[in-house]
Amino acid sequence: MGRHGDGKRVTWWQPGVLYQIYPRSFADSDGDGIGDLDGITAHLDHLRGAPGSLGVDAIWISPFFPSPGADYGYDVSDYTGVDPVYGDLAGFDRLLAAAHERGLCVLLDLIPGHTSVEHPWFRAARSSRSDPHRSLYIWADPAPDGGPPNGWTSCFGGPAWEWDAPTGQYYLHSFYPEQPDLDWRDPGVHERIGQVVRFWLERGVDGFRVDAIDRSIKDPLLRENPPAAPGERRFDFFRGQHHLWNKDRPEVLDVVRSIRRSAEAARPGSLLLGESYIPVERLARYLGDAPGDAFDLVFDFPFLASPWEAGALRHAVEEAEAAFPAFGWPCRALSNHDNPRHATRFGRRSLRAAAMLSLTLRGTPVLYMGEEIGMADVVPSSGVVLDRAGRDAARTPMQWRDAPAGGFTTGRPWLPVGDASQVNVEDQASDPGSLLALYRQLIADRAASPALRAGSYRGLETAADSGVFAYLRQSADERLLVAISTSGTAGSHDLYAAGRGRLPAKGRLRRSTEPDRAGGQALDLRRMELAGDEGVIVQL
Repeated sequence: MGRHGDGKRVTWWQPGVLYQIYPRSFADSDGDGIGDLDGITAHLDHLRGAPGSLGVDAIWISPFFPSPGADYGYDVSDYTGVDPVYGDLAGFDRLLAAAHERGLCVLLDLIPGHTSVEHPWFRAARSSRSDPHRSLYIWADPAPDGGPPNGWTSCFGGPAWEWDAPTGQYYLHSFYPEQPDLDWRDPGVHERIGQVVRFWLERGVDGFRVDAIDRSIKDPLLRENPPAAPGERRFDFFRGQHHLWNKDRPEVLDVVRSIRRSAEAARPGSLLLGESYIPVERLARYLGDAPGDAFDLVFDFPFLASPWEAGALRHAVEEAEAAFPAFGWPCRALSNHDNPRHATRFGRRSLRAAAMLSLTLRGTPVLYMGEEIGMADVVPSSGVVLDRAGRDAARTPMQWRDAPAGGFTTGRPWLPVGDASQVNVEDQASDPGSLLALYRQLIADRAASPALRAGSYRGLETAADSGVFAYLRQSADERLLVAISTSGTAGSHDLYAAGRGRLPAKGRLRRSTEPDRAGGQALDLRRMELAGDEGVIVQL
């Protein structure tokens, strides 16, 4: 633990930068075309602990547990093992030790809401209605017409119920039929998932990203969801329904607190980062009533869903700032394994300014592997679809160098690799004007700046048509202005007026996203010149 200038306590993850690794696509050590744990270990110097590394503070590793692969690891058949395609527990221990030697914390995925149909718990549960494992899952008799108990839909389409002929009941699945939902109203689920949490924390991991927590509790009466309003788009409105009774129930906070108790018992202060695609005002509830009561961080997904437009980005940021409790700390990502990469959504011109936005806002940023070099979606060839939910394009292998398969593997990669001759780590590592160099610089700026690490945030009232998102970051002894242009055209902007008396007329440029615009120059904030899609940090 540390402290910043205003005397408030600061944990490692507040000033820290997290980096998501999708292990199947990061680095393959054995030539089978699939990334593995030894491949991650071999590339940790890219992330921290070596000259020229990114300088991130933690890695979050997406699932590598034994799994039949219906949802590429999110259908877990053994919570405390390693799927042989990724290695073994000894290989994980080597990875953990190597990360810790470099000062990297390690987060794992915790999938508390469902297992695989192949998990021993579910295999026992469907063997007989009287089996003691039966109560770990959600079962229901057919409706009078013999169909599903109600009209709930799954996230991936179709009914949320699957018929189990041998026992004559339906089981609930919020995602694929191969992922039966656990029933967190049963004390046995609390105990079993608590054992999983304790197993990994006692092994030395530093915390968890907790998957799809909003689906952990459902209405015991199985009441019907109301239809979504025509044309209304919200995170809790999809597949034609407002998921009132099978998502984000009030008792979900009890589940979070149960996981917190298990974590604290094994390793006090472990980081818990929650995932939930719900409106931000409801997301804030999962932080609990005080620090350490529930989740430490929750992903601000309305921010990830925003277009590259200054007003929309500011609205998302300030909606979270207003909704979170006073002790709350935002957590944001621009890309992840479930959504199109922002290089594709925003366009390549935006990437340098987007990097500055991500790394200078108040909150903990999470980088998705490859965004530091500008990787974009790679659409598989026609007819080649592995993920039924259509997420293959954002999960393609890391592009390490200009070589066959981008240096990811010596074999045939499990998904196609992008154009590594144009975008790869090795070439950008030696180019001081590259996107990778900018990420390194911005992460170092963040680490060196009290205002960026843990200071306050205040948005400036820029003109609606300016295409500029500007904000102040301030600590007890430092004040910075950040201005991000989302417009493709250059312009002059009066940020002094936008500050409404809170800014001086002049400042000094600390950093620009334009490689040829040197820091240190004096700036007139009444006539701030910004190139199209440029970002600047100004010392006030």
